[in-house]
Amino acid sequence: MIKTNVEDGVAEILIDSPPVNGITDPLLTALMNALSEAGADPQIRAIVLGSAIPKRFCGGLDLPRFRTSTPTEIHAIVNKLYYQLYELQSSLPKPVIAAITGAVRGGGMSIAITCDMVVAAEDATFGYPELDVGLLPAIHYTHLPRIVGKPRAFDLLFTGRVFDAHEALALGLIGRVVPSAEVLSEARALARVFAGKSPELMRLGKAAFVRATENGYRQGAGSAVDLVSTVFGTAAGQEGLAAFAEKRKPVWRTA
Repeated sequence: MIKTNVEDGVAEILIDSPPVNGITDPLLTALMNALSEAGADPQIRAIVLGSAIPKRFCGGLDLPRFRTSTPTEIHAIVNKLYYQLYELQSSLPKPVIAAITGAVRGGGMSIAITCDMVVAAEDATFGYPELDVGLLPAIHYTHLPRIVGKPRAFDLLFTGRVFDAHEALALGLIGRVVPSAEVLSEARALARVFAGKSPELMRLGKAAFVRATENGYRQGAGSAVDLVSTVFGTAAGQEGLAAFAEKRKPVWRTA
C-alpha cells in the first residue's frame, strides 16, 4: 500500500493502492506509520508524499467498503483521516511536500491539506464530490473559507465541480504548478532545499508556523468527524453509497 525510498536525506513516500488509492483504515495506518518512521529518522530531513498510481493521487474514501462498516468503524476511520493524520503531520519536525499527479478528490483533498506544501501537475484535477455521493466535505468547511473566501469555498464545496491545477494555484490551495513529468522531480528538488537547512531551525520554524496557521482546524475537526459519521447513517447517505456502488444517479428523497 505504501512505497518508501530514502535518498540524500529525502524520504519519498508513495501511496500504492490500485486502482485509485481509495482510502481505507489499513491504508491510513500504513501511511501514518511511514510518516512517523520518516519523522523519527535523523538522517531524513524532508519528506515527499506522492502516488505510485499513474494519473491518480487519491480518489477519496473507498466508498463500497463503507456500506458494510459499523458506525464505530466509520467514526474511527474518519477521525484518523481528519484528526490523527493532521496531528501527526503537524508534529513532524521536518517539512512534507505533497506531489499531486492526476485526480485528487474528497478525502484525497484531506490528505493533501495536511502537508506543508503542495506541488501539482498542470493536468492535475481537484474536487469535493461528497454531496453527490451522499456525504459532506465537513472538514473543509473549517479551513477552505479562510483560504479562498466564503463565496468561492461555497462554490467548490456545494457544486462539487472539478477544477484544474491553475485554478487551484490562483485560489491559494497549492504552491506550484509544473509539467506533469516534472512533479516528483520538482518536489524532490524542493525537499533537498529544505534538507540543506538547519534541522533545528526547521523544527522550530515549522512548529511556530503550524501554531500561527492552525486557524481552529483542531476544534473544527472534532465536529467534522461527528458530522460525517452521522451522515453515513442517514437515508441520503445510504442512497448515495448505494448509487455509487451501482453506478447510477442517486434518487434523493424530498422530505
